[in-house]
Amino acid sequence: MTSDTSRPETPATRAAATLDLPHEVRVIERARSAAEAAERLGIPARQLLKTLVVRRAEGDLLLVLVPGPAQIDWPKLRAHLGVSRLSMPDAEVARDATGYERGTITPLGARGAWPVLADASIVGSGTVSIGGGAHGVAILADADELIAALQVEVVDLT
Repeated sequence: MTSDTSRPETPATRAAATLDLPHEVRVIERARSAAEAAERLGIPARQLLKTLVVRRAEGDLLLVLVPGPAQIDWPKLRAHLGVSRLSMPDAEVARDATGYERGTITPLGARGAWPVLADASIVGSGTVSIGGGAHGVAILADADELIAALQVEVVDLT
């Protein structure tokens, strides 16, 4: 595990502190995949959370948290949201909407008040890592405390 004791300042790290979320910030060498990031953080890949930006309609986005190796079950998500169509916006739209580049997106400190859904498998999973708002920056926190702090809706999505 490669980590650094310096504490980078990002909107995500500031938001975690503002929310009084007990957390640890770790800095690792930029990873090429979720599996590589999890290995560098010393956690199982299922405890590394990906934040995906999903578009319901033009200008109507939401953020979805799923464990690293999991994939969204699109029919389940469409049924939950009551829509027949969903898409993922391109990287520029996602950056403009959240303030973060792809690979660094996190609901912590994101621009806009986008709804956040979390896959039910995250509940009770102990320490998880979520993006820290910059490449190589991770925020580690208890999954249930993170869910509570972000006031996310928990749904079976994978």
